Amino acid sequence: MTAARTYRETLFQLTLAALLLGVLPGAGLRSAAGEPPRVASALQPFVDSHALAGAVTLVASKDKVLDVEAVGWADVAAGKPMQTDALFWIASESKPLTATALMMLVDEGKVSLADPVEKYLPEFKGQMVAVEQDSEHLLLRKAARPITVRDILSHTSGLPFGSRVEPKIDQHPLSEAVISYALSPLNSQPGTRYQYSNAGINTAGRIIEVVSGIPYEVFMEQRLFKPLGMKDTTLWPTRSQLKRLAKSYKPNASKTGLEETDITQLTRPLDNRKRGPSPAGGYFSTARDMARFGQMLLNGGALDGKRYVSIGAIREMTRKQTADALKDNYGLGFSVRGFSFGHGGAQSTDLNIDTQRQLVTVFMVQHAGYGGTEGAKILPAFMSAAEAFTHEGGGNK
Repeated sequence: MTAARTYRETLFQLTLAALLLGVLPGAGLRSAAGEPPRVASALQPFVDSHALAGAVTLVASKDKVLDVEAVGWADVAAGKPMQTDALFWIASESKPLTATALMMLVDEGKVSLADPVEKYLPEFKGQMVAVEQDSEHLLLRKAARPITVRDILSHTSGLPFGSRVEPKIDQHPLSEAVISYALSPLNSQPGTRYQYSNAGINTAGRIIEVVSGIPYEVFMEQRLFKPLGMKDTTLWPTRSQLKRLAKSYKPNASKTGLEETDITQLTRPLDNRKRGPSPAGGYFSTARDMARFGQMLLNGGALDGKRYVSIGAIREMTRKQTADALKDNYGLGFSVRGFSFGHGGAQSTDLNIDTQRQLVTVFMVQHAGYGGTEGAKILPAFMSAAEAFTHEGGGNK
């Protein structure tokens, strides 16, 4: 029996049972506020066609959550419906969290974006650039200038995505990981080319440790997560939190449906605190936690009377930092697009802050690709449905 047939039969059996019990996801779905679903109904067809296993969606204004809904399944095989408090690996959505933390130190005058990285991490002195390379040889040239803090936050440092000693992103302490980056040749001269780099953001995390004098994860918890009330945002989910972790899915071999997969970039067990931190991609979180972070950003760096970063820091993070000659639009830890900024994750999660509509949107799924041929329509369907909330708390007034 094929995996595709097994998946379809499982989904059919669950649907039949749900109809008999009156708990069919979509048919009996309600938002967390008890209102009829408005966003989930736009995504239900993708669940029905086996393109999407399940999702949690959230729409917020500056000061309140306007809507939070769940659709589909957290675990298809177990018949476990998605819940609004489900936990997700947010992967590269970790990057804006790390960038925001580093900007706290910039605000305090302890770090400058123009500083060379080697000022804080001497192992980066004397880096070389690979100017010619094939299977037989590697030609190196001295970098025209040292890489800067701005470079590593904007993916223009020339650092590679990762190093050869990182088959998974959580195998080394930051102090060891950054040595492997420093010993790796740059792929381009600093500031001349955009190249998405986990190594750069992880290096930013190490700078946080060196400058603050405390471990990266402790700084994040004390300065960002705890004050914001982000109680489920963690590098190491507890056993209790793991019970709420949504299963991961990928397209089956025939591309007609889905099959279960794993978070292959991380080492199991996920609650093992011996796993190294990954400032670029290691965090788990919930829709409500990420909404709190998004609201703080939408409010210019403050929330509930507490300031986290300056308005100037927000402007710096969310403006195009890549050179005018480069087509890539990236700020400092954030993707920048028109009136919006945010970031996505490797398993299709998405955080978006729309400064024109004054809305925060959070899209939580665990998908290494979608089933069928409609996958590219799923996130736009959510965003389109979310725009309807503009007049209910967002929008320029």
